[in-house]
Amino acid sequence: MMEQHPFPPFIDKNSKVLILGSFPSFASQKEGFYYGHPQNQFWKILAKLFDEKEPRNIEEKKEFLQRHRIALWDMVAGCERETSLDSALKNIKVNDIPSLMEKFPNIEAIFFTGRKSQQLYEKNFNKVIDRPLFYLPSPSPAYRKMGLQEKIKQWNILKNFIN
Repeated sequence: MMEQHPFPPFIDKNSKVLILGSFPSFASQKEGFYYGHPQNQFWKILAKLFDEKEPRNIEEKKEFLQRHRIALWDMVAGCERETSLDSALKNIKVNDIPSLMEKFPNIEAIFFTGRKSQQLYEKNFNKVIDRPLFYLPSPSPAYRKMGLQEKIKQWNILKNFIN
């Protein structure tokens, strides 16, 4: 059964970077916001990067993102799947990233939280949007090839576009 993306993009006119994931996990959908799985390291990584305490609820997460001018969305608008793993996504329909970028020209760089979002972007929008593109190691609990400290080090590039 085709599943639609449950959240609108989290973005405003002050956003400087756009972080694109693939599709919300079942845990994120249950929580009602991006990166809601308790083991997902997304919020922990960002908190360490900016030397702040980890946001615990949706309101704190939104305030954190706005304070640091970070926008969030996902590449997948709709798909079929049985699990939350990116490898389980089938019959993928992508979100209209070019339209979002037209509406929010203040975005200076696009970051991908994993290879799936990067591959979908490159397949659908390569050379369409003129912004620097960066791969970030996945914060997913399923991605264990890299430890938290190494992920934080690699995610540090975000700060080049925000500060």
